[in-house]
Amino acid sequence: MTREDHRYSEGRGFGDPYEGFDFDPVELTLELDPDRVDPTDTYALPDLLDEAAIPTDLVDATELVDVGLAYMAVNRFEQAVDTFERAARFAGEADETTKQEALVNMGAAHAELEEWDAAIGALEAAVHVAPRGEHAATAESDLAYALWMFGKDDAALEHAERALEVDNRFAEAWYNRGFFLNERGLAELALESLENAIRLGYRDAGVLEEKRRALEALGEYDEAETVAEEAEALRERLEEDLVR
Repeated sequence: MTREDHRYSEGRGFGDPYEGFDFDPVELTLELDPDRVDPTDTYALPDLLDEAAIPTDLVDATELVDVGLAYMAVNRFEQAVDTFERAARFAGEADETTKQEALVNMGAAHAELEEWDAAIGALEAAVHVAPRGEHAATAESDLAYALWMFGKDDAALEHAERALEVDNRFAEAWYNRGFFLNERGLAELALESLENAIRLGYRDAGVLEEKRRALEALGEYDEAETVAEEAEALRERLEEDLVR
């Protein structure tokens, strides 16, 4: 299982035709109070970006999530963490969907930095916001991955199964469950989960490799070889696409 298995939220995207943008949050366009700070003092601007200085109703938390996703796209994960944390704070209790989305992505950004303890904290907070919310299944699935990377295998399987309780058509969660069951040597149950993931559209080299592993454990060597060949073909196709 790799970090590519994380599914980030899509954000709201950009218009067409494409308009230029920068990574500065929308708050920086607000008029500064010259009695509090020299507008030319850029070092003072970060100190203004908090709830004490900016009225919450003047900040669009969803735009901050988009800024965080833009940071993720260019591998600036530390800045992404800060931006998602700010988005969650400004979303507050009134907009639990945006708050949960921000926390899920914050956890994913910590995961990219291999800060597993921080990732677990952010994702647990995301689940707590809305256990059956729009992003709850992703939160549970990403939490399972972070827990596994942190060495908490039993808890990882538990949260993979919770993700399926929230959304039993979440292909990534079926893959995670299959992976964890393979790790426990429960090949038959793992195979069932992996086939569910594939039926739901999650078909890449990683899930096929896990299916091969389960098949070999069950003594289905011919089918395992066929699946391994398919996985290798997918890898070669991906490499060709990257080259192009």
